[in-house]
Amino acid sequence: MSIELRHFRCFLAIADTLSITRAAERLHLTQPAVSRTLRQLEQALGVHLVDRSTHHLALTPDGLSFRDRAAVAVASFDRALGYAHRTAWPLRLGHAWAGAGTDTTALLRRWHEEHPATPLELLRIDDRTAGLARGEVDAALLRGEVSAPGLITERLTTEPRVAGLPADDPLAHRTALSLADLADRTIAVNTVSGVTSLDLWPPSARPASTITIGNTDDWLAAITGGRAVGVTTSATAEMHPHPAMAYVPLTDAPPVPVVIAWRDGPGHPRIPDLIRLAREVMGQRRGGGGSGLAGEPTVGS
Repeated sequence: MSIELRHFRCFLAIADTLSITRAAERLHLTQPAVSRTLRQLEQALGVHLVDRSTHHLALTPDGLSFRDRAAVAVASFDRALGYAHRTAWPLRLGHAWAGAGTDTTALLRRWHEEHPATPLELLRIDDRTAGLARGEVDAALLRGEVSAPGLITERLTTEPRVAGLPADDPLAHRTALSLADLADRTIAVNTVSGVTSLDLWPPSARPASTITIGNTDDWLAAITGGRAVGVTTSATAEMHPHPAMAYVPLTDAPPVPVVIAWRDGPGHPRIPDLIRLAREVMGQRRGGGGSGLAGEPTVGS
């Protein structure tokens, strides 16, 4: 049996909903048709993608690995159809919350000047790889260490960490803070795309209280609303100023690497040009005193 695109779409609907019933509703198919299509795909691949041995459907390790590959294939197909009648093939650059920081405007304008025939689309996607692993973008500007399979990263610069506080917080008017100053506070932690976890603090002095959020907007709302404080990088202060928010430098928190990432394999033909330009624009600064070298690609495992 040959594998067709419908097999991929069916599997992705199951992976997204973790339910044969909801997948069938999304695809406007019957449940037996969805189960049959999944079974055909598993037989053709020779692996089990979905564990149906319990009351709650779950992806197997092979299913988790295959999900991103299937998403890339479907996204590439849909993009090819979408751009079939266009003269330009846009290059999509993902980011999770701060773009290229203060270099964002320079990056976009220089690209337009040097590559006017290829639009550069900057897309915010709330995901650890800003949609790159799932094929939603061609490349991504990411913060923190990225080790997703099939991705290549190159460090461009580093950014110092800052504390995010309500503007009327007693600590907001300090010129600098330490992690210990925040240890008795509730910390807002972005578990979807953020780079802060309780591991940033020493085991003996970790904050006892956290709230979990999923994007920068909710992070800002939690802090300006007085529910928590947070830790981020200087780029957030630059890209997301807020009258009810204060950003204060942290003296003892390590800087955060900023990388450009792309998939290991065929991609948009202008990706090398984007990497070169990002290196020129963002690699000119070395925020936070980081010692990592720019320009050294790393392949995710």
